[in-house]
Amino acid sequence: MSKRLEGIGMTSRRTRMRLVDLLREKGISDERVLAAIGHVPRHIFVDEALAHRAYEDTPLPVGFGQTISQPYIVALMTQVLLERAPKWVLEVGTGTGYQTAVLSSLVQRVFTIERIEELQLRAQERLRLIGADNIRFRVGDGYEGWPAESPFDAILVTAAPPEVPPALLDQLADGGRLVLPVGGEGVQELKVIDRRGDELLTSTVDYVRFVPLLKGVRPVEDT
Repeated sequence: MSKRLEGIGMTSRRTRMRLVDLLREKGISDERVLAAIGHVPRHIFVDEALAHRAYEDTPLPVGFGQTISQPYIVALMTQVLLERAPKWVLEVGTGTGYQTAVLSSLVQRVFTIERIEELQLRAQERLRLIGADNIRFRVGDGYEGWPAESPFDAILVTAAPPEVPPALLDQLADGGRLVLPVGGEGVQELKVIDRRGDELLTSTVDYVRFVPLLKGVRPVEDT
């Protein structure tokens, strides 16, 4: 058995439940989201050197200038997304695959895009390890979305563009919801955009800090 698999079995349920209790105290009320956070083994989505911090409510570095999001933010974005009962969800920014794993346990199908191919490959392996089999992966430019699979019931973006990408709005189904951070460096607005026919209703849920959403694709580096 690999160390990673051993870790899944050895991680204390009590440790995960402490995180769940903390999120509940911070206002996460959707029991489906709390159950998903309690079930997904966050420690396999971080470097082994940081595994002892996996269940702290804090973001952690994962290389390539990226982070794994704070569990509270993952829970908050997921909770807001689920208010529209989506089945077909696009995630922009696979990253480590942690948010992907949470989503995959709550919706019918997840389509996830990552611009850094090596991160995508690592995420696929981690998600395979936990048996998440309702996910489709794509290496691509998140600004462009995934037109061939649109429209989506919901879209969740895990990095911050300076403005809402028009292509993502175009790929949102009628009645669908887009959740994303918007802004430059520093504090950004976590926005919720609901489509009602040709009308877009926008609100701000919170103020957050994400890495920027970058254009283009970064391939696997030669070794």
